[in-house]
Amino acid sequence: MPQTIHRGIKALIDEANAEIETLSAPEAIKAAQGEDVVIVDIRDPREIERDGRIPGAFSCTRGMLEFWIDPASPYAKPIFQQDKKFIFHCAGGLRSVLAAKTAQDMGLKPVAHIGGGFAAWRDAGGPVEKYEPKKPKD
Repeated sequence: MPQTIHRGIKALIDEANAEIETLSAPEAIKAAQGEDVVIVDIRDPREIERDGRIPGAFSCTRGMLEFWIDPASPYAKPIFQQDKKFIFHCAGGLRSVLAAKTAQDMGLKPVAHIGGGFAAWRDAGGPVEKYEPKKPKD
């Protein structure tokens, strides 16, 4: 018997968009110039390697987000304990709005996400750098 999904992805995204600040790519490009902002890239490492990244962005895969935000977690990352604005992005803006909502629900604030994601940032002329994966040590 098939599963019955009561709240699908469209509902989850609509709910998140109603609660999360969405920045246009030009707004995000301007905001990223401030020292009180952390750009959080939640894309998979393969996407970053293929498409490049926003210079200075903090890479946090979606699967580790909650663990890295929570200071009580053994995986907590100090960057999420800073008093800054966290602007999330993914490739196209869907995963990042869900990530930003999760972060906000956990108590991280202020948060926002980039509408249209990395693609919108790149298309708006935002700086992009090639990602060079770390070489394993011999």
